Amino acid sequence: MTQAFSSLRINSDRLLDAFNQLALIGATADSGVDRPSLSEAHLAARKWLHEHIEASGFEFRTDGAGNHSAVLPCDEPSAPTLILGSHLDSVPNGGRFDGALGVMAALEVLKTLRENRINLKVQIEAMDFTDEEGTLVGLLGSAALAGHLSKENLEKPRGGRERLVEGMMRAGLTEAGMLSAARKPETLAGYLELHIEQGKRLEKSGTDIGIVTAIVGIWSYKLTFLGKADHAGSTAMEDRRDASLGASAFTLAAREMVMRDFPNCVVNVGKMEFAPGAFNIVPAQVDVSLEFRSPDAAEFERLNQALLNLAGEQAVRFGLGLQTEFFGKHAPSLMDTDVRGAFANACDELGLSHMPLPSGAGHDGQSLADLCPVGMIFVPSVDGASHSPREFTKWEDCVNGANVLLQAALRLGM
Repeated sequence: MTQAFSSLRINSDRLLDAFNQLALIGATADSGVDRPSLSEAHLAARKWLHEHIEASGFEFRTDGAGNHSAVLPCDEPSAPTLILGSHLDSVPNGGRFDGALGVMAALEVLKTLRENRINLKVQIEAMDFTDEEGTLVGLLGSAALAGHLSKENLEKPRGGRERLVEGMMRAGLTEAGMLSAARKPETLAGYLELHIEQGKRLEKSGTDIGIVTAIVGIWSYKLTFLGKADHAGSTAMEDRRDASLGASAFTLAAREMVMRDFPNCVVNVGKMEFAPGAFNIVPAQVDVSLEFRSPDAAEFERLNQALLNLAGEQAVRFGLGLQTEFFGKHAPSLMDTDVRGAFANACDELGLSHMPLPSGAGHDGQSLADLCPVGMIFVPSVDGASHSPREFTKWEDCVNGANVLLQAALRLGM
């Protein structure tokens, strides 16, 4: 790469201005944002992005899955596309940086390339993917683009069918459109993403950039412990088939087992629903929302079986029935070696320290990893906070990440 290109930097003030404008949409009183996928606030943010893209002089595109993007073409119309991006949707009462930084940095890279009249050998596309956070389906837009979205995913989404249908209606999306949004592998040169770390490893080590080695696999179920409703006052303790005991014992035992036997993995029970759900009735049914993660495929399978076995053991222990409903699986995804090398070289050129590290959170790159070369970088999160209004990354670190993204795109696109 020429010296002129290696000295290229993004416009920090321009990026900050766009980032701050976006952060006003769905803003909460405690400096966070509330933009769940396809909510009114999320659609308002996407409308702003659409207008911003066109006002910036780029071609705006959207597909059947509602993915939004800006396109910087090259001289060869049939050249493959290098996608840069992330997502604008948030978890309920989330933070300003998660996803949004990656989208706005990607668009800033396009602006920088165009104003410096740099013509690469690939098309560059800055993309905002639909429903990365899993409010409705999880990695919906990227899975659709990669051809991994199935009709079953839409019929039994983890956020509930009614909620998905309502969101699709608000956004003007259809199932047929979502299922036809796939791109062919030969049309893609790769996918790069800048994201906040959502952890403390970079901050603790004083490292500027994390180069992601792998994105964890994520598996989710609804476990239903089935007992019998009885009077909470007149039924002796030894005579109860209390579904809450199985659910609670499983939750505690799962934590102990993962910490002891699967130290590189995590497990989470994010929701329990009790039925009938009254003070004076022994619970007849408890639905448990279970999610677990691992960066290693073989360990992922072992953990899955161990957790299901554990749930069965606790059901038997308390005389309960057990039903399991599968809600989806994203396999662990290794990042591309060449892309990781481009990120490392970019960091070295910019004088930034870097370290390899796996991602404990899921990201859209998981969907694309078997379709094209994928790579990801992290910038430090203050106190590791994320999915919270406390989420914060120093602007200097944001700019560092955007410049690494720019330089890696140059290296891979020339």
